[in-house]
Parts: sequence; structure tokens; C-alpha cells
Amino acid sequence: MKILIHGRNLELTPALREYTEAKIERAIQHFGEMVKEADVHLSVARNPRVPQQTAEVTVFANGTVIRAQERSENLYASIDLVASKLSRQLRRFKERHTDHHHSAGHSASITPTTEAVINETSIEGSLLDGKEVHLPDPGVRRKYFPMNPISVEEARNQLELIDHDFYFFREKESNSLQVIYKRNHGGYGLIQARE
Repeated sequence: MKILIHGRNLELTPALREYTEAKIERAIQHFGEMVKEADVHLSVARNPRVPQQTAEVTVFANGTVIRAQERSENLYASIDLVASKLSRQLRRFKERHTDHHHSAGHSASITPTTEAVINETSIEGSLLDGKEVHLPDPGVRRKYFPMNPISVEEARNQLELIDHDFYFFREKESNSLQVIYKRNHGGYGLIQARE
């Protein structure tokens, strides 16, 4: 398994790197067949009056993104907390996708490997010819990703796995874009466009 560790506003010492790798590997050890890569971001708040040190981990498990984030006054404590949270999320993900949660004869689909998807033909010419660089407005970050249609229940499960307040998805039956979010007083809300 590959673990990428990035630091923001801090020096990634060998001791910090080793500690992080050990904790993440221990959190993922029972799920090694599912997880091939983990991306770890460690950061320290710039404001010295705000003792906030954050550990954020994103793993890719069978094509599903699972994200965990924790903050505390101590970076090592944040790493401990995020490793524990990640382990719980992976356990939940695995339980949902094992055969005993599906009807007889059905199982979770397996995401093809990178090697199976890569096209063997090479790209001819330059990808940059005739193109200009256009930077987005400051403060606006754009993300692009494929949106395969899923049910509202699948979207709710994804929301739990990514550890965000909302999840943007394409609903399977209507093929419309929708947002599911966690309500402040419990439960979930769904935002849909009115026709």
C-alpha cells in the first residue's frame, strides 16, 4: 500500500513521518485488500493564538473515496484520532459491502484495476498546443469528477464515508443532480431542483 504524506506550515521530520505511517498502516491493516493508496495531509494553523493542528486522511477503497479529518491542540493526538476514525469508517464500509448484506447470488461490484483500464495506445503530439492557461478567480476552487447515477440511499452512505456535511450526486431514477446533507438536529435533507 502506498502512503503519501504532505505537510502544511510544518516540517515533516522523519519521526513525524514514521509515526504517521505506523498509525495509518495499523488502521488499515485489516482492510489491505481494499485499500491501495492513502493520502495524508498534516497541517498547523498559521495563527499562533489558535492551537489547531489537523490530520486529514483520504483513502481509495475499491473505487470509493473514504475521508477522515480530526483537529486538536497536538498533531500526534490528531493523528491518533484520525487513524481511529478511519478504521471505524473502513469497518463500516466493509460491512456494507460483504456478501451477507446482499441477497443471494449478488455481491458488491469490484472496481477494475488501473492496468485493466489503461488504454495501450500512446498519445500523438502535444496536449498543450493551441491552448491557453486560464486561472480561476481567486478563492474559487473547481473540482471535476464523473457522476454515475446512484440511489438516494447510496448517496447517504457516501456522505457518511467522506466525512463532509453534504454530498452532490446524480439520482438514478430521475437522472437529476441533487444534494444530500446532514441536518443540524439529526437526520438528512435532500435538495432537488423544481421542474
